[in-house]
Amino acid sequence: MSKKHKHDDHEEHVDESWLIPYADLLTLLLALFIVLYAMSATDAKKFQEMSQAFSIAFNSGVGVLDQSAVVSTPEQVTSKDRTKRADDNEDNQSQQSASDLTKQEQQKLREKEQQQLEKLKQQLDQYIKQNGLTTQLETKLNQSQLMITISDNALFDSGSAAIKSDAKALAVSIGTMLKDYPGYEITVAGHTDNKPINTYEFASNYELSAKRAINFMSILISTGKLDPKLISPTGYGEHRPIDSNKTEQGRAKNRRVEVSIIRKYVDLENSKSVSAGS
Repeated sequence: MSKKHKHDDHEEHVDESWLIPYADLLTLLLALFIVLYAMSATDAKKFQEMSQAFSIAFNSGVGVLDQSAVVSTPEQVTSKDRTKRADDNEDNQSQQSASDLTKQEQQKLREKEQQQLEKLKQQLDQYIKQNGLTTQLETKLNQSQLMITISDNALFDSGSAAIKSDAKALAVSIGTMLKDYPGYEITVAGHTDNKPINTYEFASNYELSAKRAINFMSILISTGKLDPKLISPTGYGEHRPIDSNKTEQGRAKNRRVEVSIIRKYVDLENSKSVSAGS
C-alpha cells in the first residue's frame, strides 16, 4: 500500500515590488496626459504655468497638480490687483499734482507776459501821442497778440515799397522798443486796397504788399537786433480788408502794415470764451 504523499512545500510568493514603480509610471503618464490636454485647451499664460508645474514635478518632486507652487490663488490674485490699483491711484494722483503745478506755472507765465505786453503797449501809445501819430498808428492788445497797425501813407509813397526817409525814425523807434522784449515771435504783414497795380517793379498788389513788409521788417531786425528766426514778413495784397473799398476813407484804412507780437502763453479756455461771446 502506497503512502500518501504529504505536500509540505510552501507555495512561492510572487514578488510584487514592481508595482510601486509601475504605479509611479502610471501617475506620471496621467499627469502627462493632463498637461497635454491643458496645453490644447488653455491660453498661452496657462500653458506657461502648466509648463512650470510640469518642470517642477520632474525636477523637484512637487506634484504636478499642486498648483500652489506656480498658480496664484484667487486670494493672491485679488491681493495683487488691489496692490496694482493702489499703485495706479498713486501714479494718477502724482500726475494730477504735476498737471496742476504746470497749470499754475503757466498761469504765472501768462500773467508775466500780460504785464510785459501791457508795458510795451503803453510805451508805443506814449510814443504815438508825443509824435502826433494818433491818426496813423494804432495799437491793440487781445488774447493772441499785440498788434501795431501803421497806415501806409505814414511809411510809403503811393505805389512804392521804399520807406520814406522821415518814416524810418518810426521803424527805428519800434525796433528799439521790441529790443527789450526778446523771444517773441513777430509777424509783419503788408496790405493794400483793391485798386490793381501793374508796374515794372510790381506786377500785383501781392508783390507790393510783400515788399513793403520785407522792407519794414529789415529795419526792425537791424535796429532791435531781433532774432531772424522769430520774425517773418507776409504780403496779403487786397485780400484782408478791414473796411470797405468802396470809399476813399475805407481804402485808406486797408492800405496798412501790421506788426504783430505773438503771445507765447495763450489761455485757450478764455480765448474760446471770448470768441464765443464776440
